[in-house]
Amino acid sequence: MSSRALWQQPYVNIFKHMKIEEWKKVSKEGDITTYMDKSLKCSVFRIRGSIPASNYILLPKTSSQSLGLTGRYLYLLFRPSPNKHFIVHLDIAAEEGQVIRVSFSNVFKEFKSTATWLQFPFLCGATHGSVYENTACTAKQGLVGLAPPNTRWTCLTMDLRYVLSVYLNRTHSHLKSVKLCANMSVKNIITSDLLFDPGLSFSEFRQSGVMLPDCTAPMPREMCFPVPKGQRWHDIYDYIRFPSDGTKLPFDSIQKGSNSETKISAEKSPQREESRAVKISKPVKDRVSLIQQITTPKSARRTKQRSANQTKRLPELNYTHSGGSESPGSPGQRSQADEQVTVVRADDAGVHVYAHCEDDDYTHTTDSEEEITVINAASPRSVSLSSDQPVKKTQKLYPDPILKLNRIIGFGGATMRCAVWSSDGEEVVYPCHAVIVSMMASSGQQRFFIGHTDKVSALALNISSTLLASAQMGANSLIRLWSYSGGVCQTIIPTHTHALNLLSFSQSGGVLCGVGKDSHNKTTVVLWNTRRVAEGSVVPVLAKAHTDVDIQTMKIAFFDETRMVSCGLGNIRLWRVRGGSLRSCPVNLGQYHNLEFTDLAFEQGHTQDRPVDERTLFVSSRSGHILEIDYAAVAIKNIRRLLPAQETHAHQREKQTFSTGAGIAVNSISVCDEFCVTGSEDGFMRLWPLDFSSVFLEAEHEGPVSLVCVSSDGSKVLAATTRGNLGYLDVSSRGYRTLMRSHTANVLGFSVDGVRRRVTTVSRDSTVRVWDMDTMQQLYDFVSDDDESPCSVAFHPSMPLFACGSSSGTVRVFDIQTSSLIAQHRQHCGSVECVIYSPDGQCLFSAGALGYLVLYNSSQHDHHVVRVLSNVVAWSVNRGPDTLAVSSDSRCLAIVGPTEYIVTIMEAQSLNELLRVDVSILDVESTTLDSALNVCFSPSSLSHLLVTTSANKILWIDTHTGQLLRQVSEVHKHQCVSLAVSEDGCYLLTAGQNSLKVWDYDMHLDVNSQVFIGHSEPIRQVRFTPDQMGVVTVGDALFFWDFLAPPQEHCKSPDIKVSPRKSAHSWVELNGAELSSESPRKALFQPSSPPVMNFLSSALKDSEGFLCDSTAELQLSPRTGHAHSSPPKHASFLRVTEWVKNEDMPTLPANQSRTENIQDSHTAVRPDCYKHFTPRFKTSVLDQTTVAPPSGQAGLSLKAVIGYNGNGRNNMVWNPDTGLFVYTCGCVVVVEDLHTGSQKQWFGHTEEISTLAVTHDAQTVASASGGGASHSSLICIWNASEGSCRNRLSYHKGAVQSLTFSRDDMYLLSVGDFWEPVVALWSTRSFELLCTVQISVPLHDASFCPFTANELTLIGSSAVVFTRIQTQDNSTELQVQKVSLPDAVGQAEVTSLCYSTRRVLYTGTNSGHVCVWDCNTQRCFVTWEADGGEIGVLVCLQNLSNANNKSSRTQDDGAQVQLEQELLLDGTVVSAVFDDVMDMGIVGTTAGTLWYINWADSTSIRLISGHKSKVNGVVCSPDEQHFATCGQDGSVRVWALQSHELLVQFQVLNQSCECVCWSPPRGVYEPSGRVCVAGGYSDGTVRIFSLESAEMELKLQPQPVSVCALQYSHYGHVLLSGGRDGLVTVSSPVTGVTVRTIRDHKGAPITTVQCTSKQYKEFGLEGNELWLAVSADRRVSIWAADWTKDKCELLDWMTFPAPSPSEDALALPPSLAAFSPSERGTVVYTGYAVEKEIIFYCLYKKQVLRTISLADWALCLGLCSTGRLIAVGSNQRVLKLIHSSSGRFQDFASHSDSVHVCSFSWSGSQLFTAAHNELLLWTVHGL
Repeated sequence: MSSRALWQQPYVNIFKHMKIEEWKKVSKEGDITTYMDKSLKCSVFRIRGSIPASNYILLPKTSSQSLGLTGRYLYLLFRPSPNKHFIVHLDIAAEEGQVIRVSFSNVFKEFKSTATWLQFPFLCGATHGSVYENTACTAKQGLVGLAPPNTRWTCLTMDLRYVLSVYLNRTHSHLKSVKLCANMSVKNIITSDLLFDPGLSFSEFRQSGVMLPDCTAPMPREMCFPVPKGQRWHDIYDYIRFPSDGTKLPFDSIQKGSNSETKISAEKSPQREESRAVKISKPVKDRVSLIQQITTPKSARRTKQRSANQTKRLPELNYTHSGGSESPGSPGQRSQADEQVTVVRADDAGVHVYAHCEDDDYTHTTDSEEEITVINAASPRSVSLSSDQPVKKTQKLYPDPILKLNRIIGFGGATMRCAVWSSDGEEVVYPCHAVIVSMMASSGQQRFFIGHTDKVSALALNISSTLLASAQMGANSLIRLWSYSGGVCQTIIPTHTHALNLLSFSQSGGVLCGVGKDSHNKTTVVLWNTRRVAEGSVVPVLAKAHTDVDIQTMKIAFFDETRMVSCGLGNIRLWRVRGGSLRSCPVNLGQYHNLEFTDLAFEQGHTQDRPVDERTLFVSSRSGHILEIDYAAVAIKNIRRLLPAQETHAHQREKQTFSTGAGIAVNSISVCDEFCVTGSEDGFMRLWPLDFSSVFLEAEHEGPVSLVCVSSDGSKVLAATTRGNLGYLDVSSRGYRTLMRSHTANVLGFSVDGVRRRVTTVSRDSTVRVWDMDTMQQLYDFVSDDDESPCSVAFHPSMPLFACGSSSGTVRVFDIQTSSLIAQHRQHCGSVECVIYSPDGQCLFSAGALGYLVLYNSSQHDHHVVRVLSNVVAWSVNRGPDTLAVSSDSRCLAIVGPTEYIVTIMEAQSLNELLRVDVSILDVESTTLDSALNVCFSPSSLSHLLVTTSANKILWIDTHTGQLLRQVSEVHKHQCVSLAVSEDGCYLLTAGQNSLKVWDYDMHLDVNSQVFIGHSEPIRQVRFTPDQMGVVTVGDALFFWDFLAPPQEHCKSPDIKVSPRKSAHSWVELNGAELSSESPRKALFQPSSPPVMNFLSSALKDSEGFLCDSTAELQLSPRTGHAHSSPPKHASFLRVTEWVKNEDMPTLPANQSRTENIQDSHTAVRPDCYKHFTPRFKTSVLDQTTVAPPSGQAGLSLKAVIGYNGNGRNNMVWNPDTGLFVYTCGCVVVVEDLHTGSQKQWFGHTEEISTLAVTHDAQTVASASGGGASHSSLICIWNASEGSCRNRLSYHKGAVQSLTFSRDDMYLLSVGDFWEPVVALWSTRSFELLCTVQISVPLHDASFCPFTANELTLIGSSAVVFTRIQTQDNSTELQVQKVSLPDAVGQAEVTSLCYSTRRVLYTGTNSGHVCVWDCNTQRCFVTWEADGGEIGVLVCLQNLSNANNKSSRTQDDGAQVQLEQELLLDGTVVSAVFDDVMDMGIVGTTAGTLWYINWADSTSIRLISGHKSKVNGVVCSPDEQHFATCGQDGSVRVWALQSHELLVQFQVLNQSCECVCWSPPRGVYEPSGRVCVAGGYSDGTVRIFSLESAEMELKLQPQPVSVCALQYSHYGHVLLSGGRDGLVTVSSPVTGVTVRTIRDHKGAPITTVQCTSKQYKEFGLEGNELWLAVSADRRVSIWAADWTKDKCELLDWMTFPAPSPSEDALALPPSLAAFSPSERGTVVYTGYAVEKEIIFYCLYKKQVLRTISLADWALCLGLCSTGRLIAVGSNQRVLKLIHSSSGRFQDFASHSDSVHVCSFSWSGSQLFTAAHNELLLWTVHGL
């Protein structure tokens, strides 16, 4: 049972689960009431209304949500309203990713189905004894229509798995939503995997003691209908089960069964019959005579079940050989323990054993009403029947999917006029029959949109390339709307038209226009509103119109989505939507009213002084006329005509473009800003100027051009032809590239050249083409004569030759390299249906439609005829390429013939007959004669010949004896037309109608096949590629599939080893040599290190050992056992030393088990998992001399902590009941009110906090921070209500990995890191250390059992440690039991754990495995691979429990666990807390984000955002509404200053944003008042972002190296940027042009650039602003500038002396300077110098005014605009607030690392500080 379905057992009451009475999770519309039903004696819901669609109950509330209910059966307890209609819609999600709507109603007259919608008629039942019931009993037609006057309460049971499997060949996943529409009364809806008996209540079941079969149960109390005493349930109520055995018409209706009162227990026998042993006296003959099989009575007959999901418990079958060896055709030692055995006694006292596969192991429903039955009728054996049947685990064909569509060669299908460019001009989107292909124009890489069931007749792509619309042809025409980037279908629009051939999007993509034909062949125009498609909303119809005019093309005007233009035969019409109706007016064509117009295009360029609709419309025609129409005036402006070239006397072509005479039909026209393109019937694509004065570029094609399309930038022109060619013209280079060539008719067959990776195809278009398999380019094209057409083709296995058979009976052999015909033979009277080479290349065989078989000697150049046989091949036309088959050793030839009932096996070299097999007599129970269709040899089992038959079977026949070895029935819905076997003999391919199947060759699995669709017409042939890494199928087009199955090393080897004959020796050597030199295919699995070559030998031991998701990248690397990675560079920082003396050690109890001699630091290696907390490496050291300012006198108060420490582990706690929400950032504990957003901060730690814990009453919080070089780790105990620190605990020498409180909050457990894996137990009453215990392996986490107070579990390296607290007298000790991981998981780090019940514990590992443990036995009983990476957090429902003990034993053989829901966040999850029902929770990630998760809505909302990496800059906006930050991760983030919420993030990948600045205040220099943020990056670029549009406005490259400083000029005219090379660049923020480059500081990085205003002639220089630049070599330059006049002059230059730094000194402090906002003309400077000080320099006096001494070098400098305040950050983690006049200061130590950023707001009321990624916001009070 899957883990997600455990909580749904035994059933789910949907109304109760959704709390329908609250209407919070459920929506209702219309007349919905509740009333007390007298018969049910309970409250029910009544849904009434004249329009069902407007009166309904919808569960869940919105379409974006999902119920997620996995139950197989749906129970609806309802009563149709008398004399009314009702409708019920069920949305069911399939495993294949589709959502299927299943609807049933008494409105439906008959069953209807599409690919995503099933409609079932519902036959209402009447009350017992009424006239309606009596009439219904005798009528053949059911009561379709209005419900009868007297209806009954009904229990409807619908098998959802059956419905999807049988009707749509889909696998049921879960129920997504339910919609109950008027008119009905409903009591409840239930889902369950159990089949309930409505007539048997639970109390009756207990009293009667009735035995029910598996998966059945009595009716639960919540579902019971009351039955009065003395009456019967079925007399009062109706029980309808679907599928039903009812016989009323219409078919496939939901109706009452013919015997609905039959107990469910009668359907399956609950008791097994006794087993009996049968001894066989002697062997029987291999072949069984037809007379014996017919005349011998059978003891049991096979009963064909409609669904393979209903199975029986079968006895075990053990067999032994009765003598002799196993039949050569036996596929191996296959267990037959679950086969039902029918024993038939023959006349010779022998026993024939038939294995009837009615168990899950051998029966699988694939297509509609399909059942696959495997019959094993191999050599006779002794049989013994045992009484026990072992429990088997379900096995499927893996990987799933085993095929992936790689590329398609083909274009068109229903139309050759559909192809569009993507918005960026990089991809071309076009249809290929039923598949839509998006191809990269540069590389040819394809991606596919698969879902249509018929050929695509139209498509359209919106201007932004986000939404793709496509329509399919046929009676069930529909429109699919796709997410273009995601490739998934977002919605389906039923069109109710018979032929939809035109689609057009509006400019915004919000309106879609479609044109088609209705059932009366009238043209229909429909407009849909597609604005909310991405939200999952319904696509409503905006307007609809019917017209008699012909429409060839219709487009929505890009300037107004309410206007359209159409053209067709004799008309050009302008359309408009007004008032919900669609109206049109014609253009007066005058004398041109008889022209047939083909296409139209709007003029693109437009000026502001013209009205928006004043545009020219270009319309093309079949006669060559091109009309220019004034759209606003609805009149013709100009008419031109394209004429054919005329030949002069010099035989040179002259173009007379627009004149009189016969014109050239223009099929398509496209217009851009600069030119117009036409595609014409003469095969030319021509580029014209907009005045059509002359052709300036043209390209000639092989056939008529059906489509032209200009890319959005006008650089490329796409062209399509009616001959299936697609290409584009590069306008600038004038180069043409063909993207795709294709056959124009169905492909009949193909053959692959494995040496040269080519494939040749033969088609009904009378061509043979040779393609390159890698590039998809057509290499050669062989065109046949008019009187004959090619029918079949075959490549020579090693030479560049291919043979082709034609309809005239001729076989031709071509040499590809020379493109010449080397042999031609006409030995056939009719068409040649099949040609095939022997694998050794010695022979060529051809089979004709009139029975001829010809053998050619292909070892000779002329391919001379060796032998001709007549009437040996079954007569048939279009039989297919698999009429002949040659064995892999080239010795045997199999053919279908001489009749269709016979398969003949011949000697390949001589055509001497070896064996004949009559397939018509193999199935004695069939009422019709079975005929053979195709034959195929198994390459690995040479004695196996596979035959497909007309009865839709595959037969395995022994080639030596003709014995039937095995058969598979109901292979496809229709006949199997082609089959192929992989070379390793492990897989089988079959093709039937439009579907392709991949099978397990031995049929050993429960699910033996996988089905793949994509072809719109029947597949003609299917083959493996010679390298066995691909599959090729042909039909409507040529499909190449990637075969994802890994190479099999343990599949059966060939039965007979045959060495090549001498005559073929040269060919074999050549074949082997060339094949061996072939470049290998790219590996499907890319190992991260050199893989172990026999990794499959261990991976395939278990059937689930090689599970992989096709959408995930699988990496295999060798197991490294206990090998560890080298310690990190900062390991010495964590070295364990003696911090305290022995006399200072706490006194430990006598029973304490701590070992004082800790392991040597060189042997301790950090575990290889991210779960283990490691403090971020720091070089800063806290200044121990700092003194906090007196209470109430602090110049700063911490207002907010911005961010969350993603480096912590479990460092966020949340109590859903009390609302307590606590997390950490650096060394600060943050308590936040989720409702108001207000914060409180707890200060007590000085190092980075690693983890948190909270008591169950949410009154106490514990926090832990790591130790340092001189002190141990610190655990703080906080009073949650007061925010005060109650206790400080210190024991662990390294970081504390985990904290956890016991269930009764009496104990606190702390876990040390890998340097000292010690567990400490504390008493929460006195917080004294009770005991400690040392564990031999590093520990990662711990958890108390939520149901007891004395049990807990520790997890660590390859171990789970079950621990119990033992208390005796006054002593406490920890009893531990370490248990290793199961062998299936191997060596791994156990990184997460959670309890489900007291008995069940879940653990996760760094390899992605989840293990389920029984805490009583301390044994792991279930494992599964839940993820490809490390599982750091596990959370479980506390009330999760198994229904019975049997489930544990069942899961021993393999857990069936499925992923129910998944949300993708921005980083690795490090902490998570959910409420009791797991509906909502809060999750923290390594990206520094805290997310609110709502599983019911599948939504995630950011609660707290922060930087993951170092913050390089913080700056407040001039209006103090926002502030911006930049970081090493390349992001620029804009925050709201009041709420501290992240508003927008601009991300640049692979770069670091070094600095950030705001544009000047609004109105300073431009009235528009735009607000911009500029960021300088490490690649030398500057990007300007607009806050209003949230987009990048400009990117400029002012520096060749990293930009270190960035600032707008005071009035915003220029942007000043300083580089690491010392250059200062002045750039225009509007154009990006570099105005000036200042090289005075060249050679030293620029650290600061700042600007301020000045009076125009102040300081003796002209200019209205000052700016300064500081370089790292302690030089400061001050400049006066007037950027409007391009003036910039040096005002002053300062150089500050400094001593030479010592060799062992760390990086020097930066040089910092700023203009003093409180002292005009003063520059404040600090940097590396003789003294640690701040220098005040006066520009007026040219001298230093004063200095202020510092205790440490300044890393950052901030000047407040008020109060003469200066903020300085240092490497001692101290922020100093200094008064610039008095020198008074205060220290604030709230950071855990160096304070390297400080910045005041413009008003000076706020201060921002940053230390690495810790960002603090302070309120400034002053000094």
